[in-house]
Amino acid sequence: MPSTRDIRRRIKSVKNTKQITKAMELVAASKMKKAQNTALAGNPYSMLLAEMLAALEQQVENLRHPFLEEREIKNRGILLVTTDKGLCGGLNANLFKLVTTEVDRGAKFVCIGRKGTQFLGRTRRNLLADFTVSEKVEFREVKVVSEFFTQQYLDREIDTLEIIYPKFVNTLRQEPTLFPLLPLANLRQVVEEMKRKQAEEGREEVDELRRDEREMIFEPTAHEVLSNLLPLYINHQIYQFVLDAKASEHSARMVAMKTASDNATNLLEDLTLEYNKARQAAITQEILEIAAATASNN
Repeated sequence: MPSTRDIRRRIKSVKNTKQITKAMELVAASKMKKAQNTALAGNPYSMLLAEMLAALEQQVENLRHPFLEEREIKNRGILLVTTDKGLCGGLNANLFKLVTTEVDRGAKFVCIGRKGTQFLGRTRRNLLADFTVSEKVEFREVKVVSEFFTQQYLDREIDTLEIIYPKFVNTLRQEPTLFPLLPLANLRQVVEEMKRKQAEEGREEVDELRRDEREMIFEPTAHEVLSNLLPLYINHQIYQFVLDAKASEHSARMVAMKTASDNATNLLEDLTLEYNKARQAAITQEILEIAAATASNN
């Protein structure tokens, strides 16, 4: 049995750890609420952009754009969104497992987050570039990533644009998700899929996407309007995914730190009981030694 001094040291150490994890839990909870509100606030704009594109596509005949044309897939392009720091449970590990099981070794990666960069380096995968974004996740930061990635697609360095990120479902659930962005073979199907997923998550009612029969005049031309909207849609979609990932990160970290605090509390109870037993045993031993010494003197 360890001495009472050793047990006291462990109790002090666990108390200090509990204070740290409790503070981190409160900080993560505060950041999580802001990140969730920001992520949810951008969903209607993303949906509106997608609906505009789907309606505009109906008005344009024989449209040719690199984002819409299907091509032979030789090199997959993957944007991996992870965290910069750890202590967020299995969030990053689940993303890495998805990469290992769903993505072939020949894929080319662009990464947001230091944890993802380290993983791709360890596994010797093809990393084109890595980026970091601030806690606020400003659009101009993500736009740099998006423009680099789409330029790789336009230069035919990659033949798809897919994103792997932790999808925020609720505070306790973050799903590692692989979402294909380019090519946009069917805009109407993309919109219907977005609406279906949001309905499954209870965010809004599903309205059927009807064909827009109105006559429209486009300035300068319908082709140019659609060509300018497509990059905006891709930029905002990637931005929305990064916001979702940030909300997932703070949620996972809050839950992980709460679990750590609860475990520290349980460990303190066990150590306190062990300390009391050790102290009682030491007192009993001293009484026995005194009684034995008294008996020998008599």
